[in-house]
Amino acid sequence: MSDSPILYVVHCIDTEGPLTEDLVDTFQRINTIFNLSFTPSRETLDRLQNAEIDLGGQELEVARVIAPRLLKYNENWGDIRDMLQDALSAKFRNTMKDDFGRGWVYSWHCMDHIGYSENPRRKDVGYGNVFRFYRNILNETSSEDDEINWHFHPLSFSRNPLQCATSYINSYDILVQILCRRIIEDQWFPVANRPGFNSIRPDSHAFLEQWIPFDYANQYYEAEEKGQADIAEGRFGDWRRAPATWRGYHPHHDDHQKEGNCRRWIFRCLSVGTRCKELILNHAYQAMSEAEERGSAILAFANHDYRDIRPDVTQVRDLLGQAKISHPDVRICFSGAADAARKHLALLKRKDHADLKLKTNLVENVLHVDVEVGKVFGPQPFLAIKTKTQHYYHDNFDIREPAKSWSYTFDEQTVTLDTIESIGVGVASDSGFPVVEKIVLE
Repeated sequence: MSDSPILYVVHCIDTEGPLTEDLVDTFQRINTIFNLSFTPSRETLDRLQNAEIDLGGQELEVARVIAPRLLKYNENWGDIRDMLQDALSAKFRNTMKDDFGRGWVYSWHCMDHIGYSENPRRKDVGYGNVFRFYRNILNETSSEDDEINWHFHPLSFSRNPLQCATSYINSYDILVQILCRRIIEDQWFPVANRPGFNSIRPDSHAFLEQWIPFDYANQYYEAEEKGQADIAEGRFGDWRRAPATWRGYHPHHDDHQKEGNCRRWIFRCLSVGTRCKELILNHAYQAMSEAEERGSAILAFANHDYRDIRPDVTQVRDLLGQAKISHPDVRICFSGAADAARKHLALLKRKDHADLKLKTNLVENVLHVDVEVGKVFGPQPFLAIKTKTQHYYHDNFDIREPAKSWSYTFDEQTVTLDTIESIGVGVASDSGFPVVEKIVLE
């Protein structure tokens, strides 16, 4: 039994907190996507949802976008807390146990809502608000197997959150501010990513290669859907050339959809409870077959916390139960995203990937960071600086010895030590564990 193949089941949640969408906003969205001109009304919405209005062949596509289940939002933290009271309970988790006796496990990929020009969906704007809510409620409920992971949405040129964007460079100021605060205020650093809009581009590809070892991003879909006009032809989440595997792959330096020699692992992660690229029974069969042939695989899928996650869990449980019938020897293991990756890749069994230990110290005005045990994932740790005036900065280290030793000089060319409140260093180990060091200056 110990040599039986394992299918790790990873439920990623793009964790963005509550939001609202008024009737007028719903109609504005479908009018924009499908080039329509409806006047908002409850009656018209009902008829569109039932595909009762002639739209020249677009009836079912429109109905799919505004399906009642997709418009039923958790509009405030009370709604989310009510959902989680059940979803995090032992009763709900243990409705189906895995082959190791464990109940359902969630990976909460938490996002910060920052830098918006307006807030039409009434999201909870502020650094760390979503992160802290979930960290607290997971502690309250003793949800020890759940993980808090990383999720970031680049902002559009107008910084309107209703407009999609893919550029990390255009949002880099916000990106590093979030990470600086997570390191210094929360002593936390990400090791598993879920990309906003399911999108990777050359700039985000390069960023992730420096910092984050596990990337649940690949949305390859065999019967590629044309998609609605706003996401057609691979716009935003383009994975049309990516591998179909459920075992993950190292991406190519110049093309994240191609296998290559980059550091991080990209894993396939389809959607549940949404309008496109939905996980179906055939995908569960595929993942179990790969696990059977190769020893292990990861079946990963994602949804959002601003909708009720419980029906999606029930749906996936049903898929697993059906697929298990034809693959009785494959053991199912409910896992967090990082935990599944480490076990699937056998990183914990490699003697050269011992837990990472850093030595950080200030020598006069120079910060030294040295690896004492283990290996770092990327070319350098992430440096975060908080000043006494509550400003946060990030900068590159000077490399004293590649992969082993770095330094940073505080002076008039950067920031002087007398202006600094604290310094943080965050990094992932080569085996995918986070390490954070913090120095508080007197």
